[in-house]
Amino acid sequence: MPTNLDIDDRLIAEAQKLGAHKSKKDAVTVALQAYVRHLKQLRLLDAFGTVDFDPTYDYKAERRRDNR
Repeated sequence: MPTNLDIDDRLIAEAQKLGAHKSKKDAVTVALQAYVRHLKQLRLLDAFGTVDFDPTYDYKAERRRDNR
């Protein structure tokens, strides 16, 4: 989908150079992928401490029980 964006020319040129991207589109795509990945990681970090942990849980015993 064609989209017109007003992106700082120096910033996009630096991103292209550092990332060895052949086009502005490649640089923007990689940057957006990294941004989305980062936001997903932040959401995952928010989940830490919200899940109950049972130190006595034996996953191997559960596997044996399911295979019967």
